[in-house]
Amino acid sequence: MRPEDLHVVVLARAVLQLHGVGGLERHVHDLTRHLLQRGVRLTVITQRPYNAATGPARLDHERLELRFVPYVTFPFAGRRGTTVLDRSSAYPLFGWRAGRLAARLVRSGGIQIVHGLGASALGYARARRRDWLGTVPFVFNPQGLEEFGATDPSRAPLKRLAYRPLQAAVRHCARAADRIIATDRALVPTVLRHLQVEERRVSVVPNGIDLEELDRLTNADAARGLRQRLGLGPDDVLLLGVGRLEQNKGFHVLVSALARLTASRSTQRSGLGDRWCCVLLGDGPYRARLERTVASNGLGSQVVLPGRVSDVELQAWYDTATLLVHPTLYEGSSLVTLEAMAHRRAVVATRAGGLPDKVKPGLNGWLIPPGDPEALAAAIREALVNRDRLQTMGAEGRAIVEREFAWPVVVLRLLELYDEVLSARESTVIDD
Repeated sequence: MRPEDLHVVVLARAVLQLHGVGGLERHVHDLTRHLLQRGVRLTVITQRPYNAATGPARLDHERLELRFVPYVTFPFAGRRGTTVLDRSSAYPLFGWRAGRLAARLVRSGGIQIVHGLGASALGYARARRRDWLGTVPFVFNPQGLEEFGATDPSRAPLKRLAYRPLQAAVRHCARAADRIIATDRALVPTVLRHLQVEERRVSVVPNGIDLEELDRLTNADAARGLRQRLGLGPDDVLLLGVGRLEQNKGFHVLVSALARLTASRSTQRSGLGDRWCCVLLGDGPYRARLERTVASNGLGSQVVLPGRVSDVELQAWYDTATLLVHPTLYEGSSLVTLEAMAHRRAVVATRAGGLPDKVKPGLNGWLIPPGDPEALAAAIREALVNRDRLQTMGAEGRAIVEREFAWPVVVLRLLELYDEVLSARESTVIDD
């Protein structure tokens, strides 16, 4: 089917420009924009915008309709979408309402695909048990599966228990879907294990990155100014970490690794040099504890936490960094890593989630086990004492992004997937 003949319903908890900044928000915004550019007609079902006066106008398009569903955050559940309690209470309820609206739209006719992200499709998954709703294919993207990865046996029992309602909602969506998207090849076993679905129903469609937008936001003068702000010269080491400040991002492991590197400088080359700095961008509930960890390791003057920054400043930090260090303990797809690679930066990361699809050891970076400060210190040391390799590795990282993860490539793969499920559904109907 031609893209211009498609009408797709997209269900998502949040969208950039309507609901703040985050990985999901950015993904849904880019997904919407690139499908529209291909001529697809879209109805996006999401929660009401935080700023109703300005948000929807910024997503105005003649082939786009926005439909809003209430998202009610319960007392003591915290800010919407950011706490365990909210994700396991308000989020599934929103998904029930959003999915029921999608079902009504399908019944009215003219819809070819329903594309749900996370528990936002819960009501539609339930409605598919009725008759002919099954004739409209349902594509389901569970996104990062953090509700499963954040509940391993080493974590707090109460946290594992609190995530169970959300886990059940996501599994229910997966069971009802014609096709489940894994955002990386390395994540296929994780999807199969957690969602308990048949491998034949899982397809790999990467999360994309908008290279045109990223390049437009990059400003060389801003990048130089950041180094000056830190008192660093152009050749001094600047390590960069980016992410929400919570325990599973592993920044405390990075601090421990840096402490080991500074302690060993008198006996072996650390690669850090006389002047260096590590910048950790982002904010979150782990910030105060992380600051204490930095101070207790005597790194208060060399590990800086600027908080959340604008898109322009974020791209400047990538552009001026010597190396991106992504020490995450659990990961979905990792937009952060793709952004650094797009800026031609080599990456030291953990072998978690979809990262092995992006970081190729010896080619564009290093992969180490999660939660291992010794291995992380060794990888950083190896990167810095061989800095002549970093430029070549950075160029290879950019090439990987252009070849596999740029949105024009990703949206073509998604349209191919839509065609596959439509063809399979048509065959089933004819056989019946």
